Amino acid sequence: MKKNIAIVAGGDSSEVVVSLKSAAGLYSFMDKGRYNIYIVTIVGKAWQVEWSENEKISIDKNDFSFVREDKKILFDFAYITIHGTPGENGILQGYFDLIGLPYSCCGVLAAALTFNKFACNQYLKGFGVKVSESLILRSGQSVSNEDVVNKIGLPCFVKPNVGGSSFGVSKVKTVEQLQPAISLAFSEGEEVMIEAFMAGTEITCGIYKTKNKSQVLPVTEVVSENEFFDFDAKYKGQVQEITPARISDALTERVQKLTSAIYDILGCKGIVRIDYIISEGDIINLLEVNTTPGMTTTSFIPQQVAAAGLDIKEVMTEIIENELN
Repeated sequence: MKKNIAIVAGGDSSEVVVSLKSAAGLYSFMDKGRYNIYIVTIVGKAWQVEWSENEKISIDKNDFSFVREDKKILFDFAYITIHGTPGENGILQGYFDLIGLPYSCCGVLAAALTFNKFACNQYLKGFGVKVSESLILRSGQSVSNEDVVNKIGLPCFVKPNVGGSSFGVSKVKTVEQLQPAISLAFSEGEEVMIEAFMAGTEITCGIYKTKNKSQVLPVTEVVSENEFFDFDAKYKGQVQEITPARISDALTERVQKLTSAIYDILGCKGIVRIDYIISEGDIINLLEVNTTPGMTTTSFIPQQVAAAGLDIKEVMTEIIENELN
């Protein structure tokens, strides 16, 4: 009997477009000889199976099943590829835990913690991980330009604290740009993070662990043609992604060891991607932890899997079987 796999995409943030691309990527990577694979979209209260281009079937939220031609179909596993709420912040993970459905990524705590960039960075700072100076603003709070300049300095980044794909992110170079950037970030969410700019080389490293193995992937160097690695750089090709990164073997090994340590500290599961800035003196600074990284055909993880000499289809099978068995 083939197992039924749901690739769960969609979500309630600006990242829905990216999520649907990741779902298409995952669908192309998975072993169709071994599994029945369905794309399920969750957008607000509409939970649907994309049965075909013209047919969408509602999901029964009691047990995450659907009925077609009087036949009830239950899922054996969910691969979550929602970037943003509710799939990246622990909400969907909690639902799957309640109904007892195995899924691909981190559990509730790790998902909620990593989704909150400020909380995650402060938590990891306690374990000696280097992060940039930052401050948090919650809805209704404000900060003076003077306070930002004194505590964080310029240039700085102003970004939604929970979110991704660089929506609502600004690189602020002058005092005049600060308050408009804060307003823009608030338009994407309830909390805004103001973070010191770190000069250096941006890199990213993927990892996954199963009961039988720990696989840290090659490191990718990110060279954006834009001011920073923004939406256009990420999804419109205005970037060079170099795998393996042009850093020494010793530094690569340090990055990979740190990636593995952060994965374990947070209690992660499935494929995770961690972004860093390497500053002067080969100091490794954490940018953020992505527990549902992009899985489009051009995303970092598939590139790194290929660079490691691994087969993405086999990697997917390993992740699914690790949770099923």
